[in-house]
Amino acid sequence: MKDLPDDGFHVFDTTLRDGAQREGINLTVADKLTIARHLDDFGVGFIEGGWPGANPRDTEFFARARAEIDFRHAQLVAFGATRKAGARAEDDRQVKALLDSGAPVITLVAKSHDRHVELALRTTLEENLAMVRETVAYLRSQGRRVFLDCEHFFDGYRANADYAKQVVSAAHEAGAEVVILCDTNGGMLPGQIDAVVRTVLADTGARLGIHAQDDTGCAVANTLAAVDAGATHVQCTANGYGERVGNANLFPVVAALELKYGRRVLPEGALEEMTRISHAIAEVVNLTPSTHQPYVGVSAFAHKAGLHASAIKVDPDLYQHIDPERVGNTMRMLVSDMAGRASIELKGKELGIDLGDDRALVGRIVERVKERELAGYTYEAADASFELLLRQEVDGRPRRYFRVESWRAIVEDRPDGTHANEATVKLWAKGERIVATAEGNGPVNALDRALRVGLERIYPQLATMELVDYKVRILEGKHGTESTTRVLVSTADGQGEWSTVGVGENVIAASWQALDDAYAYGLLRAGVDPQE
Repeated sequence: MKDLPDDGFHVFDTTLRDGAQREGINLTVADKLTIARHLDDFGVGFIEGGWPGANPRDTEFFARARAEIDFRHAQLVAFGATRKAGARAEDDRQVKALLDSGAPVITLVAKSHDRHVELALRTTLEENLAMVRETVAYLRSQGRRVFLDCEHFFDGYRANADYAKQVVSAAHEAGAEVVILCDTNGGMLPGQIDAVVRTVLADTGARLGIHAQDDTGCAVANTLAAVDAGATHVQCTANGYGERVGNANLFPVVAALELKYGRRVLPEGALEEMTRISHAIAEVVNLTPSTHQPYVGVSAFAHKAGLHASAIKVDPDLYQHIDPERVGNTMRMLVSDMAGRASIELKGKELGIDLGDDRALVGRIVERVKERELAGYTYEAADASFELLLRQEVDGRPRRYFRVESWRAIVEDRPDGTHANEATVKLWAKGERIVATAEGNGPVNALDRALRVGLERIYPQLATMELVDYKVRILEGKHGTESTTRVLVSTADGQGEWSTVGVGENVIAASWQALDDAYAYGLLRAGVDPQE
């Protein structure tokens, strides 16, 4: 391992164990290995891989991680419980499984709430302390670093502070390097966390860590409050994944430590990879990245209001708390009916279109956007459609790659209950009249295929493009089937992704507009010159 911050402060990730308990996440061993590599690339100090011996998947993960991953920054951590009541640590099968995992670090979980000891473990308070002492000491004698999670610590402290502190002291005196105070139910607030951590630190002398669940929406704040109070070990999960509403989110915690506290907790340059790592892990767990997540969300540095844009044009720091590039993100200007001249000028610059000092041109674009948004269009989620509109105003004419004569879509209801969807398009491209027909699994899919059938011979670049997302919204103003429909389409070409918008009196008409823009923009991206 190289380029590590010193051991005086720990960033401990538990995505592969606690994060995997989130509803909707089901990780394979291959998924866990991939996430572990991402976390190691990010530079966390410890990666808790799971509970070996508790299930075959976690046992396999540790075996494969040892063989397949050359950890550059992180140490692998195995999680498990203290010995059972009345047993010897060296004879306990679960303790043996922790050693067999080969992990250099072991995190033990222990009860620190007196009622949990008596009702859940069904043992005495003294025996629970002995379980902590003996298991920690045994694992230390086997050459392992040992951390101890005090489960339900803050609730236990409120019920019986003396006993909760005895658990901390028992672990510390037996050789646990860090004792982690867990807000297992997630019910604490920052001021409460601060007060308890300060008291426990003063009364026990142990090195303390914090593990915060997010049930009050305060997990990140509670984690930082514990750091303010003297904790030097933070347990988090990528993107805040975890049971119920989740855990303290690794990324805002680390960003706050590095950028707000000035504390180096990652290898040099790793913070700039944060947005990429966050999104990569979201892809592995098959959850859409949160657009509004602090620091790494695509909307984290997105500006919509004209007042904001005017200020940002002078100095971006006037409406941004950090430079987004420091966390691998980018500033985005959103174009909407709230846009003013500054928003349009900045968006043009972002798209590489110089609007110069032509105030009349900018004014026309502002009015065009407001007029279109009044009709139901939205450009804040359809940058590609906005760029086509912008270039049309700048050039004085639309960028046409083909001209549509007509199109139609037919849905046939068959006696056997199945449906047939067929579409025909008539269009002109490079002076040639084209008629193409195709079937699809729906009328929009049939239109998309017919358009491709007609144009791919002339524009082979279309073969690399595919629709990757499709959203429909019925707009307010009319009722039922008379409502105006807005469609957003996302298209990709293997090199990037773009979104377009269409609005019409029905979903097919709106979809056609969005498809028309999608392929026109795709050809523009590919460097194809307009033909008409």
